[in-house]
Amino acid sequence: MSDEPQPQQPTEGWAPRDPEGGKDTGKGKPKRPKRTGWRRLIPTWRMVLGTFVIGILLLIGLFFLGYSLVKIPPANALATKQSNVYLYADGSQLARDGEVNRENVGLAQVSKAAQHAVLAAEDRDFYSESAIDPKAMVRAGWNTATGKGAQSGSTITQQYVKNYYLAQEQTVTRKVKEFFISIKLDREKSKAEILEGYLNTSYFGRNSYGIQAAAQAYYGKDATDLSAAEGAYLAALLNAPSEYDVVAHPENKSAAVARWNYVLDGMVKEGWLDQAERTGLKFPMPKEATVSTGMSGQRGYLVNAVNDYLAENKILTADELDAGGYRITTTLQKSRQDDFVKAVNKQLMDKLDKKNRKVDTYVRAGGAAVDPKTGQVVAMYGGIDYVKQYTNNATRQDFQVGSTFKPFVFTSAVENESTTQDGRTITPNTYYDGTNKRPVQGWTGGAYDPANEDDVSYGNITVGTATDKSVNSVYAQMAVDVGPDKVKQTAVDLGLPGSTPELNAYPSIALGVARASVLDMAQAYATLANHGKHGTYTMIKSITRDGKDVVDLPERKTSQVVTREAADTTTSVLQSVVENGTATAAQAAGRPAAGKTGTAEEDQAAWFAGYTPDLATVVAVMGQDPTTAAHKSLYGAMGLPRVNGGGAPAEIWADFTERALKGKPATDFDLELQEGADVVQTPTEQPTLDTPDDTAGQDNGGTTDGGQDTRGQTDGGTTGDTTTGGTTDGGTTTTGGTTDGGTDGGTTTTGGDTTTGGTTGGTTTTGGTTGDTTDGGTTDGGATTGTTAGPPGKTG
Repeated sequence: MSDEPQPQQPTEGWAPRDPEGGKDTGKGKPKRPKRTGWRRLIPTWRMVLGTFVIGILLLIGLFFLGYSLVKIPPANALATKQSNVYLYADGSQLARDGEVNRENVGLAQVSKAAQHAVLAAEDRDFYSESAIDPKAMVRAGWNTATGKGAQSGSTITQQYVKNYYLAQEQTVTRKVKEFFISIKLDREKSKAEILEGYLNTSYFGRNSYGIQAAAQAYYGKDATDLSAAEGAYLAALLNAPSEYDVVAHPENKSAAVARWNYVLDGMVKEGWLDQAERTGLKFPMPKEATVSTGMSGQRGYLVNAVNDYLAENKILTADELDAGGYRITTTLQKSRQDDFVKAVNKQLMDKLDKKNRKVDTYVRAGGAAVDPKTGQVVAMYGGIDYVKQYTNNATRQDFQVGSTFKPFVFTSAVENESTTQDGRTITPNTYYDGTNKRPVQGWTGGAYDPANEDDVSYGNITVGTATDKSVNSVYAQMAVDVGPDKVKQTAVDLGLPGSTPELNAYPSIALGVARASVLDMAQAYATLANHGKHGTYTMIKSITRDGKDVVDLPERKTSQVVTREAADTTTSVLQSVVENGTATAAQAAGRPAAGKTGTAEEDQAAWFAGYTPDLATVVAVMGQDPTTAAHKSLYGAMGLPRVNGGGAPAEIWADFTERALKGKPATDFDLELQEGADVVQTPTEQPTLDTPDDTAGQDNGGTTDGGQDTRGQTDGGTTGDTTTGGTTDGGTTTTGGTTDGGTDGGTTTTGGDTTTGGTTGGTTTTGGTTGDTTDGGTTDGGATTGTTAGPPGKTG
């Protein structure tokens, strides 16, 4: 055997690699190639599997850790919650939240129908599901993350935990606690106990905690007596307690009814309600609220308006307010609040005779005053007493604004440099054809021929005169000349919410079929008073908690939404309405003023919107049945044939404005008018003054609840033109007739312009007749008739 070393034998399974590619050289298994380039960034399946397993183990560990650490805490004792304090601008106390209204009851004391309604609304699988619903939580998280609105995704168990054990803040920590407490609670308590707790701790609005307090607050009965319809409405309230109170917010009734129907349909689907019974159910209108005397007078209206303002502007949520402890200083001025009450009482309430005139029981009033320069709401009148009338008449959006909308049409005309159909620039001196029921020209959406007040034809009149007399045929045509879409945009720019009911881009927009609130209209008129500069109104000066400024208020930004010339020229036209038109009663304020009257369908509401350089104020007198909440005509109220904007509303405005500005020097309007605004024009053509004999009995004016195609007629203004029948071919001239002017606020106008009607064939025709008072929408100074142009393709 040789002494030379022998070659070492390879171990089993070893094989050399080809250095070029790692290929098998035939001497063993190939070696795995090294990962190069972008492949190094991709994890191997072993890494993925390992990470997944570790993640699962970590989640399990965290779950058990959380489950062991989070204990079920004692109840948060809502009865000890703090009150919110509301202050006037000078720091004096306006109001303080009342005590929590809650009466706990056992589940057996809640009707089965009400229990099932709540389950149908909030958690239909409550009895079969676990304490949490992961799918719903993921779905809610996704919807919130993708901008579809905040979603809770919570089961009834989770909501009960939040109500009873935790605070209301939307934080990750609270959600985590809610998750674990819910699981523990589900193991320790029965479903019946959890449902009972939920029903006793949920908030239903009207300061009512728990279904027993809610049953009393809304229907004056115990929870055990609630019907399916009533239970469904209370269940619907859980989704939006304040918004769905159809007495406080009648403008939201359609949304509340939709939610009510959703609940009832869910009860049928789950087998808790027979379809036949469900079909026969009618919406159960709740009663007027009975509230604490601590909110009597104007206090309750003001507190609710402030709370709504905070929520709508995302300053404080309803849950945060409910937690209490805030000290809220408002812009409201106590002296002016008192002035408003005195003015309404003197000019309206003291003139009512509710014992001998049923119509006087329908009378309500609303008002709001805004400082044009700061946008601050300095006073608001919500009703006679929050304890007696729950609905805030200053913020509701369910009455037509009537001809108080017409100034927005003219502002839009000047802003957009609009022209008439024959190319003439629209100014205060532009002539229009004021013939009664004259079909509008240039509108392709359907025939539209609105009537003037008392079916009076005016002939060729200027825009200024048409505004003084509130001539519907002129303003309907002007809206088409400008473009209804542009008119709507101008109204929104001035301050009306884009969501205002019935604010639609049709010719009828000019006649005020929109249902803006008194406060919204005050904001828009304040923009005109501020020369076209607009900044959203504000009701809050500061908010503190525990002595600290804990809430940052949004910065108020102003912008020139319409040109100064457009706003100021509108002001000059509205000054004439006060001096010569339907609003002469406003002169009693004793200072330069501009304004416009308006009356809604069937005399259901009368308005005056006006301003001085220092204060913009809107007043509305409304008709509503105190029992059914239905809108009612005010014909005969205060012993008058009709209530119009030049009457009580203008008188209240003047009385309040005089009081509110007492001691402040009167100042004139500083106006910059549109070019050509003072140039006198001449008519370009003779109008046709044919007045149909069958003018009486026109379709009702205005709009109707439910968004139906509407007929609109508002504030017609004073009348009084004498028209000439014309000349026959034989050369004989005959006189038509003289119309007796309509009245507004006690002023009668007769006589007027003479216009040739024209006849042929030797037959004498009547130049102008006075139509009968029809069942149309009423106007300022008289009833009117007409047809509102509806959606394209339809005739209103």
